Amino acid sequence: MQISLNLSKKSINMSLVIRKGEKEDMPAVLGLIKELATFEREPAAVVVTVDDLVRDGFSSNPLFQTFIAEYDDEIVGMALFYNRYSTWKGKTIHLEDLIVKENKRQLGIGKALYDEVLKYALNEKVRRVEWVVLDWNTPAIDFYKKSGASILKGWETVQMTEENLINYINRVSNEDI
Repeated sequence: MQISLNLSKKSINMSLVIRKGEKEDMPAVLGLIKELATFEREPAAVVVTVDDLVRDGFSSNPLFQTFIAEYDDEIVGMALFYNRYSTWKGKTIHLEDLIVKENKRQLGIGKALYDEVLKYALNEKVRRVEWVVLDWNTPAIDFYKKSGASILKGWETVQMTEENLINYINRVSNEDI
């Protein structure tokens, strides 16, 4: 699937292509991931490699999919998402990241990627698309609200880092002795 859009915003005319990601795109995808990590004030947190992305996204049982935004044959954005299952809703999609290069923001590229993920979800008959947004990212929050998305209050994101996972399992294993 490939769509081409002619966008006109803020007196800028551009031709934008949104398409499914390919193995060859993963170096650029990793660059976008690192740019997002810097934006989110966690530049050292990225440990994933191009090899990880290729293996995990393009095996016989891929763990994620991507949509790529190209402008003038340059990858300027991407959306990475994967299937989940809700015991209440059934099939859902988690939008892990939607990233647009800083110098290409405010041109409608992020919205084009967002729209493509939501169209894909509708075509796949998923009952919910979900994602996480930092509470200080007010432009994103405002955009999501305007699009009809709900920001859930009272739900906190919980994570277990690899280091904490190891520590916990070691502690539990020692308790069983």
